[in-house]
Amino acid sequence: MTISPPDGPDTLITAVAAVAAVAERSAAQEAADVDTAAVLEALELLRWVQERLAATEPRLIEAARRAGVSWQALAPALGVASRQAAERRYLRSVPAAGAGGGTREDRVRAERDHRAGVRAVAQWAADNTADLRRLAGQVAGLRDAPAAATADLDRLHRALADPDAAALPALLAAARRHLGRHPGLAEQVDEVTASTDAVLRHTQRRRDEQALAARAGEQR
Repeated sequence: MTISPPDGPDTLITAVAAVAAVAERSAAQEAADVDTAAVLEALELLRWVQERLAATEPRLIEAARRAGVSWQALAPALGVASRQAAERRYLRSVPAAGAGGGTREDRVRAERDHRAGVRAVAQWAADNTADLRRLAGQVAGLRDAPAAATADLDRLHRALADPDAAALPALLAAARRHLGRHPGLAEQVDEVTASTDAVLRHTQRRRDEQALAARAGEQR
């Protein structure tokens, strides 16, 4: 059975609801009562939904970029730690032109590189927790921030309740655009961003060197 629902947001929402309904109903049933045909159909429909959502993310990113949203501001919305990671996520989400047999391998490596970068930034944040929390507290506590800053500052304020500082660099970067009246704070946020960028570059350079060494070893 091949399911190809027509395009459209209403159809997508309906498909998600249908898949969820089958999952909930099947989970509550005895094994003998499960409608296997319905489950298989729901799995096909779920695959279609996942493909549609995967295709939607790059379009949303492109719309945000056209509207002037920076990669720094996109990073927390995409769940990544830096503007470079946001760019890499976008590039991975766009189908490669003329993709060949190596595309999957390249994407696996890119994902591993991304995770290594996230871990490196998280470690840097852990090593600099006190300074990050102090700066985040100053930014989140601004009394004269514009109304447009409310959402970004609220996210920053909530992150201060988490003992893990890993999210703070990206959240500070997202709040940077609201600091026009506070050049001192803006400069400190820029220093944080420069530091995390340097961590990412160093991590990627080291991984590239390791990959080259591994390939050289295979050719011997």
